[in-house]
Parts: sequence; C-alpha cells; structure tokens
Amino acid sequence: MKFLSNVLATIVGLFIFCVLSFFFVLIIGIIVGSSSADEVRVKDNSVINLDLSTISHDYAGKFSDPWVTMFSENASVGVTDVIKAITEAKTDDKIKGISILNNNGALGMAQIKAVRDALNDFKKSGKFIVSYADAYSQRDYYLNSVADTLYLNPTGDMEFKGLSTELMFFKDFQDKTGIKMEVIRHGKYKSAVEPFLDNKMSDANREQLTALLNSLWNGVVNDISKSRNIPVDRLNAIADGLLARTPEMAKTSGLIDKLGYQDQYEAGIRKALKVKKDKDYNSVDIADYAKKTNTIAAFGDGSDKIAIIYAQGEIKGGEGDVDYIGEGSMRRALQKAREDKNIKAIVLRIDSPGGSAMTSELIWREIEITKKTKPVVVSMGNYAASGGYYIACNANEIFAEESTITGSIGVFGMLPNFTGLAGKVGINTEVVSTHKNSAEYSPFRPLSDDMRAQTLEGVERIYNTFVTRVATGRKMSFAQVDAIGQGRVWSGAEAIKIGLVDKIGGMDDALKAAAKLAKLKNYRTENFPEYDKKLGDLLSGFPFAKTKESLIKEELGVENYELLQQVKQANSRKGIQALMPFEMEIH
Repeated sequence: MKFLSNVLATIVGLFIFCVLSFFFVLIIGIIVGSSSADEVRVKDNSVINLDLSTISHDYAGKFSDPWVTMFSENASVGVTDVIKAITEAKTDDKIKGISILNNNGALGMAQIKAVRDALNDFKKSGKFIVSYADAYSQRDYYLNSVADTLYLNPTGDMEFKGLSTELMFFKDFQDKTGIKMEVIRHGKYKSAVEPFLDNKMSDANREQLTALLNSLWNGVVNDISKSRNIPVDRLNAIADGLLARTPEMAKTSGLIDKLGYQDQYEAGIRKALKVKKDKDYNSVDIADYAKKTNTIAAFGDGSDKIAIIYAQGEIKGGEGDVDYIGEGSMRRALQKAREDKNIKAIVLRIDSPGGSAMTSELIWREIEITKKTKPVVVSMGNYAASGGYYIACNANEIFAEESTITGSIGVFGMLPNFTGLAGKVGINTEVVSTHKNSAEYSPFRPLSDDMRAQTLEGVERIYNTFVTRVATGRKMSFAQVDAIGQGRVWSGAEAIKIGLVDKIGGMDDALKAAAKLAKLKNYRTENFPEYDKKLGDLLSGFPFAKTKESLIKEELGVENYELLQQVKQANSRKGIQALMPFEMEIH
C-alpha cells in the first residue's frame, strides 16, 4: 500500500511539474513574442500622447538578474526617459505635435518643472502642444499650461487656489492609548517629531512652511504667467478669489482657451494634421516612444561617458531598490563609475527626503573618495533634504530646481514606548542585569534619564558631523551652516541665496557642468545603480502583493491606508535619522 502511495505521489508531482513548466514556457513565449510584436514603429504624421499617469520615478531601474527586469513592474520608463524622448521628438520629422489628454500624473513639483521645461523647448521647433481635461487639478494644470491650446470639458472642474499642506498631530492619541514616541532631537525646525510632542504646529514650523509654500507658488505662477501671458498679480487674484472655479470662469480668466468635449479636441488635432474627419490620426504613447529613444545616444557616439547615478526614495540602508536608497547599490555604482576609465564624470541625481544618518554617512564617504579622481555634480529633484542633502553636500557643484525642497540639516531619534498601554492592559516587566547599563532599552519600561542623555549625545554627535560635512563641502563655517540648519527646509530658490546650492537648473544643466569639469565635448551617458535583486525576491510577492495592497486600500480607504503606511515607516526606522522634518503633501 505504501508503495502505491509513493507511486501516486510521484505521478501527481510529475503532473504538477509539467503543468507549471508548460505555463512558464507559455508566459515566456508570450513575453518574447509581444516584445518583438510591440517593437515601436513611429508612423509619419504622428502625435505623442503624453500620458504620465504610470510614471513617478526619475529612474525606472535596472537589475543584475535579467529575469527581474523582465517581470518587474518598474521595467518601464522614468521621468528622465520622458524628457529625453521629448527632446528627441523635437527633431523627429515623423512627430508633428504632443497631446496631453486627461493627464493625472503623480509627479512632484520639480519633476513637473523639468518636464514642463522640456515641453517649452519642444515648442521652439514650431510643432504644437495641445491639452484636454475633464478636470484640471492644480498640479496637472501647472504642467498643462505650457500647451498652445487648452481645452476643458464644459461641465468639468478647474482647481486654481494656491498651495496648502496639512499636518497630523498625535499627542492626544498617545495620551489616550498609552502608546508614546520618545523623541530626542537637534534643531528647532526638526518637526518630523513635532506631531508626537504637541497638538498644534510650532511657530518655527509654521514659519518655514509658509516661506516654503510661498516660494514654490511663486515659481509656479511665474511659469504660468509666461506661458499664458497673464500677469502674476492677476494670477494671484484669480487664485485668491477662486475666479476660475467653473469652466466658464476659467475661460474668462484666460487660464483655458476652449470649452469642448474630447471628440471636439481630437477633431482639432485631425485638422492640424490634415487628417480627414472620418480617419484616425497616428499616435504613439510617450512610454513607447521613450523606450525607442533609449537606444539613441543623445550626446554623441564617443567612448567617453558620464555616469548618472540615481538616489531616489528614503535612505534606509541595505541593498536599495527603485523605491529606496541603500548603501549596497550606491557603493557599487560609485565604485564602478570610479574604476571605469571611459567614465570621466558623475552626475548624482537625488530625489530623497533623507533617512538613516549612518547610511547617509556611508554614501557621503564613497562620494568623497570618488571626487578625488572624477568630478561629481549633483542634480536635485523634488527633494534633496536632510540625509538627501548629506549625500549632496560634498559634490563639486550642486544644481536644484526652484521648487526643490532641500536643506533640513538636522537629526532626531525616536523610540516607541508602550508603558502607558501596558499599564492599562495589565502588563508588567522586570529586568535582571549584570551592570547598570547592560539592559537595552525596552518599549515596556519608561525611558530613563541616562538613556535619554545617551541618545541625545548620539544625536548631537551626528548633528555636529552633519554640519561639519556641509561646512567643508560648501566652504562655509560651522556657525554659518548651523544658522541655516536646525532642521529647517528651504526651496531651491531660497537655497541658492544662502549657499546650499550653486545654480538653479535641471539634469541637462548638471550634465553640461559635469562635461565642462571633465573637459568633454562628445559623450554618452550610462545609468546607475544596478540593483542586486534575484527573481526569487521578486516572485515572493508576485502576483499577490499588488492585489493585497489594492484590497487594503479598498477596505480602509486611501487616506487611512496612507496613515497606516506612515505608522509602518515610523516603526521601521532604525537608529538616528537625518530625515526631512515632515511628511508633506502639497495641495
């Protein structure tokens, strides 16, 4: 009987293996077949569809394991690929214009600015840019306002009201639940921890937020003013009085050119392309066009190269990935760029609110070594704050967009404490130890004065190191950096005035500066880092991870899901943090 059971088990196992192998081969065949079938062929008289809804990172990433690249959700294009594609389209005879149709993007302010600048440059070719939306959010309108003609649905919505941000405070929640975050910080502006200390915003935090939002808004309205030929004062009056809140008012105010439906908008494109009314016009999605242009060397065909190393996401340590920065992939990228004789300079593209102070120091050290052999130029994206500024401060030259959020030179430590909750539910702990300080901190015991003093000592030591790094890199005194530090954040427009950045500009400007420092005329670019991620790591959450996330969002709602993620991130942060002083969503 046991023999028959073993035979049956073997047959079943072989059957399952064959079925799985069949489906695996089938999937690979579909992927390979579709990749060849979907080879991008741009037809004459085409329009690019600028759909940015699925694009959020500057860098889509590349991986040491080609299977990961094949199956990864991030194996698409990044913002820099989009900008490169728009630049290529400017001189592509097959491309006649760009259509921005119901674009609901997730880009940050600096990314929007970079794409917008590329679109402005595209218009110099004489080709058209047109835009249509059923509803314009303020963020999307900022991008779309670069268009020659803007359509809005006659029953649609228009948002143009100025910028705001909302912060949550948890002190009462802590008091009621008995869950407390023990906070040790340096910097009066280090308000990442403020929500756990009070129920209202401090004057210092309100001061920096007001200055930051005003600086960002000034950049937005200045750009819109140039594109729409509306004075800045008039734009501020429109925002203040909500004078564009309906489609008719938006058209009267000059923010919109035409009220119409999508079919009328597309009829206008046909007319511009001289395509008959009953015929479809040729189009290509920006992601597909970007993949095509990725194979083109934008800056010449010589052997000389400039490495672009992307540091995007929170600084957490470990290997790193598209969504977060780790010292593993960053160190390898810098070392490879340093040792490659064909790479003559490095542009470090930073889009990070900071994070682990230790990881920031490790990356800073690798940049310091690299800078001794090759120039390093920093290009700041949406954020290069706290730890993000830490890894930027020793570069040969630093570029930022006016809307970049940077600075935040400050550190903090945060320890969860459940003593109050434990007391409420009847939990008590006792400790046995050999020495006075041998017992580690426990969230089930009150934070002792000695432990607080030790943690504060660590915070002060790292803050002093941080300020010293900045002072040395920026050729400033310790006192000068301390005066603009204290955890305060600055916009790029403000940062250039106080010496934290050298010039206002985007990636192209940083590349030109790097080429000048390396004395290059013709060069190619190579993207880094390459993440050491195996197929097994990816498949461990595939395909259920996204489904799980979608289910949680559906049950909790998007706002509650985001709150849950904030709590999870706070709990996952180990060690002293050099992190931007608040979680900021600009509306």
